[in-house]
Amino acid sequence: METFKYLKITILCDNVIGKLSGIGEHGFSAFIETDKGSYLFDTGSGLGILYNAATFKTDLRTIKKVFLSHGHHDHTGGLARVLDIVNPVDVHCHPSIFDEKFKIVKEGDKEYREFIGIPQRQILLETKGAEFKFNKDFQEIEGGIFFTGEIPRLTHFELRDKALFVKKGTIYEADDVVDDQALILCTKKGVVVLLGCAHAGTINTLWYIANNLKVETFYAVIGGTHLGPLTEEQLKYSIDILKQIDIKVLGISHCTGIPASQKLLHELGNKCTYASVGTTFEIT
Repeated sequence: METFKYLKITILCDNVIGKLSGIGEHGFSAFIETDKGSYLFDTGSGLGILYNAATFKTDLRTIKKVFLSHGHHDHTGGLARVLDIVNPVDVHCHPSIFDEKFKIVKEGDKEYREFIGIPQRQILLETKGAEFKFNKDFQEIEGGIFFTGEIPRLTHFELRDKALFVKKGTIYEADDVVDDQALILCTKKGVVVLLGCAHAGTINTLWYIANNLKVETFYAVIGGTHLGPLTEEQLKYSIDILKQIDIKVLGISHCTGIPASQKLLHELGNKCTYASVGTTFEIT
């Protein structure tokens, strides 16, 4: 398996600011620098990506490829702005990423619907230089980089977010977020996994990667774990298994949520850190 000799990940977008500069927003984005070039994983909601990229001296013009974890606005909203900086550029994602995604919440007799899909239409993004490369299956994009494709839901405790729906015609159907993908970077110190929101479940995702790559350890797992929406019982199951998996560094952010983050920091100790805006992870 081909590996990177050098890897540096800078968190450009997250809910939390970890330094004295930068813009926080509900979203996630990570800039990836390697000895073979630079890549971008997710683009945040669009508020902070250009400002934060300039603040932390990450040159978006050097990006070789963009990877989108799934089709929610807080991971794709900044794509149009990125395309103003670098184009044309390959954008890897699932073919369902442009589904009409909604969040629907009921409060008493009232129902609130919010569109949470990609803000721009595919044709507009293509006009700006996006060259979409769709995949459903586990795939090696280039040497040392894998994209998971659809992740099987195997655990009994990582259930879909009941507020998420997809509009098909005039009907709103439960959204299992089949477009959810994780990015894998292979380094000489081990496998690094980037999670967008892990809608398929963090445990499901790591098990799927381990099975496909035939690995038993992860050097780093970084990003949104989607532990925030889980019940106390579901969270306990997830943390118990995370403690059993051999992960050297766990960088939590975004949809992990503050209460779940506090528990992870307590349970996993020094191997766990918060991956806020401006945080860097460097492997040499």
